[in-house]
Amino acid sequence: MSQAEYTRIGGWLLAPMAYMIVTLLSASLMMLLYGMAIFMPESREYLLTNAQAFTLQWYLSVLTTLAMWCFTLWLLWLFCQRSQRFPKLFLVWLLITVLLAIKAFAFAPVPDELAVRSLGWPLLMAALLVPYMKRSQRVKGTFTER
Repeated sequence: MSQAEYTRIGGWLLAPMAYMIVTLLSASLMMLLYGMAIFMPESREYLLTNAQAFTLQWYLSVLTTLAMWCFTLWLLWLFCQRSQRFPKLFLVWLLITVLLAIKAFAFAPVPDELAVRSLGWPLLMAALLVPYMKRSQRVKGTFTER
């Protein structure tokens, strides 16, 4: 490939971008649901009157979702800027998505079928995108900006 082909983001690099956009939309939806729970009187009362452990766990989930939303947005910005930092930070981001899926699989009170489905997508994306990000000439040629 010539250097001119690396001046634009294309090819298989659209897959990580699409995955980050879907994750950002998912985190946005979760933040909307958390916001609705805070602003609806019944939900707010339930949060205030329930066990302290549940309330703490709920607020940790809100903070985790907010942190992931911010990290994903920042990573998308680095992606569009073709930053040299993007490939390494994307690998960290993939690891975090896998760890969060494992946490949900292990501790969430959901049926096993749903938990396995939610774990499968991050594992599949990590399995496909980690080798691509580490070995691809397009990645090396695209993310060159400081």
